[in-house]
Amino acid sequence: MYQFEIHEMRSAELRRVAQRERLAREVARSRRAARRTASAGADIPAAESHIDRPRRNRLPRTA
Repeated sequence: MYQFEIHEMRSAELRRVAQRERLAREVARSRRAARRTASAGADIPAAESHIDRPRRNRLPRTA
């Protein structure tokens, strides 16, 4: 009986963690959507991370 109660508590905790993670993903998704709509209306590029050049030049290391 003791093991069953531990199992039930662990199962409930896992459900709570999963629900918090789903909520966090939903919040992040809605924030991204809000940024997209705000930047689309202001004619500002949405993100500068989508550029074709690397952040810095990658030169081979010298021996």
